[in-house]
Amino acid sequence: MGIQNNTDRIQTTHIGSLPRPHDLLDIMKAKLNKQPYDESKYQALLTKAVADSVRKQVEYGIDIVTDGEFSKPGFFTYIQQRLEGFEARPNQKLVLFQQEVAAFPEYYAEYFKQAMMGGTLIPITPVVCVGPVKYRGEKLLQIDIDNVTAAAKAAGVPANHTFLPATAPSGVGINEYYKSDEEYFHALAGELNKEYRAIVAAGLLVQVDDPFLPDIFFEPGLDDAQKKRRAQIYVEATNRALQGIPPDMVRFHTCYGINEGPRLYEAALSDIIAYVLKINAGSYSFEAANPRHEHEYHLFERVKVPDGKVLCPGVITHASNIVEHPELIAERIVRFAKLVGRDNVMAGADCGFSSQALYRTEVHNTVVWEKFKAMRQGADLATKMLWN
Repeated sequence: MGIQNNTDRIQTTHIGSLPRPHDLLDIMKAKLNKQPYDESKYQALLTKAVADSVRKQVEYGIDIVTDGEFSKPGFFTYIQQRLEGFEARPNQKLVLFQQEVAAFPEYYAEYFKQAMMGGTLIPITPVVCVGPVKYRGEKLLQIDIDNVTAAAKAAGVPANHTFLPATAPSGVGINEYYKSDEEYFHALAGELNKEYRAIVAAGLLVQVDDPFLPDIFFEPGLDDAQKKRRAQIYVEATNRALQGIPPDMVRFHTCYGINEGPRLYEAALSDIIAYVLKINAGSYSFEAANPRHEHEYHLFERVKVPDGKVLCPGVITHASNIVEHPELIAERIVRFAKLVGRDNVMAGADCGFSSQALYRTEVHNTVVWEKFKAMRQGADLATKMLWN
């Protein structure tokens, strides 16, 4: 049995990002926009916010906790802060969910304006690799490690039930420097390995976030062979980035790239599961509460999960303010447990609740905590069913 397996109950977790406190957002916004701010006050607010969040996660029934990603304004800014060799292109249009947007242009015009991009602290702009990739995030990472470690200790959570998210190689910008994307992703992997190793060296679980893997299968202009090769490159690069790290200390998360929307044009779990299970991780999380994907648990009637590996399906969604009923959550957990074993299922969320630092998140802050409470209740019901 590994660290992430269950022993006598269904464990609960989430994917990482949570709505940030507004006082922290205010000072973070000033910092990012190069306006006057007090660095010591910022660090004090960040430390307190993480401590409060971890304590509340425990209070609402989360077993494996994290820092809420409170120090990270979002994927693209985080990349530029921690890796050399990149530049932002504010005049270049950021292209997201091409087929979805083409099919529902009016919806997404409103969605991007009000939700994903409308409330960001700084504009979301494409990031391009223009020079050799080099990791430089040691100090920023150490702040995250210190904050979450202290918060977990104060809340009575062991380090190996605490995780920090980090981006997968596939999530780091567009290549304009290296001769091939394969060379680029492997260069990235070598540098990201430094962040992953530091997290694990602190006794924490590392969560590799890769929402970009499913995008391959709806990317315009790629034939089937190109899709498969690109997915394989992602897997190879991720495993290179995980070199030297025990799989049991690794969580791998993938999702479908958007929150609330029609979501007609996105990969099926059957498209990606073979690649996901090749990642050298102890657990795998994916969307399963999303009504476009909930039926996909049947996939594990024929897909063999490697011995000892843990599935962490979403049993609550990040795309609706409806709080799932605990009995439905229990039902979702038991479906998977019957297929892969009760020791090998962890209850999680479909994705993060604030992947960008926003003043207004799609799921209201107060609702997030009710979803966590319902997940705990559902996990307890499932535990009674599975352990009798």
